[in-house]
Amino acid sequence: MEQKIPLSGLFPEEIEEKLSLSPSFRARQIYEWISKGADSFSQMTNISKSTRNFLEENAVLRSSKVTQVLKDPDGTIKLQITLSDGRAIETVLLTDKEGRKTACVSCQAGCAMGCAFCQTGQLGLGRNLTAGEITEEFLFLEKEAGTLDNIVFMGMGEPLQNLDAIRKAVAVLTDKKGRSLSPRRITLSTCGLVKGIYELAEKGPFVRLAVSLTTADPVLREQLMPTAKANPLPELKKAIMHYSQKTGKRVTLEAALLSGKNTGKESASRMVEFASGIDAYINLIPWNPVQNLPFKTPSREECESFLKILENAKLKVNLRVRRGAKIGGACGQLGRSASCGSSEFA
Repeated sequence: MEQKIPLSGLFPEEIEEKLSLSPSFRARQIYEWISKGADSFSQMTNISKSTRNFLEENAVLRSSKVTQVLKDPDGTIKLQITLSDGRAIETVLLTDKEGRKTACVSCQAGCAMGCAFCQTGQLGLGRNLTAGEITEEFLFLEKEAGTLDNIVFMGMGEPLQNLDAIRKAVAVLTDKKGRSLSPRRITLSTCGLVKGIYELAEKGPFVRLAVSLTTADPVLREQLMPTAKANPLPELKKAIMHYSQKTGKRVTLEAALLSGKNTGKESASRMVEFASGIDAYINLIPWNPVQNLPFKTPSREECESFLKILENAKLKVNLRVRRGAKIGGACGQLGRSASCGSSEFA
């Protein structure tokens, strides 16, 4: 074998086939060890030394490696991960006030969506990640922080542009014979690709859906989110409602609040109108500063005024607490490591 075969992200039958393993139960043992977080073949104590030597010569458990670990005092952890081709991505561990741990994983190196307020969107798209690379992000975070409760596809990249790899990664992580993460604990976040939302509704994975709305003003949304031109708000609303009705799941609408841009009364009223008729929960996220971008974080008063209008309209809404900003790990900041000062993540 010319190149070693990465095993994370593979099912037992795939491991068996790629390595020509016999007997077949060896592949199941390897798969179980991977799901338990094993990061070396030497840990696989129920496998013979000769088989472990064969694995060392012909396979790797993980194709990528952690090259930097940053920790915020609020408990957030950010990992910089270097892929086999030298590209780099970031993945983040978030811990809420109840102590629940969530992996915020990337699905692409860079991003093609170009959202004006997002660091990753300024990088352009490098490439899609493989299912194995996505799975490895989760395993690296569990190695660093222990058993995780949730996974959100809210890191670098647009998940609906890499659905095949996400389907495979979700299937591996939720497999009852493997990591056995509940699908109810998985969320996919999109900037609002209408066609992709319909595909997700029909073909899955049937996870929770979050949509980065940011504003329901069509002109402003096109300025801030270029993909809005091909995915107009009326069509986006229909797609969101279809997904909710098809899956029976409540959808989350997310809004990055930009001071003086989308925090006024008219913006709040437009969001109320858009959310009307949707089984939705709204997350308001005060913008996290990104170097060289021309936006400002809204004041507490701006945020609370916006929140009040939505609450008075009887919408389910939450004003998010900022986490991970000191290490460049907050929403919209991925793609620039806080300590190295570079942006070579495309």
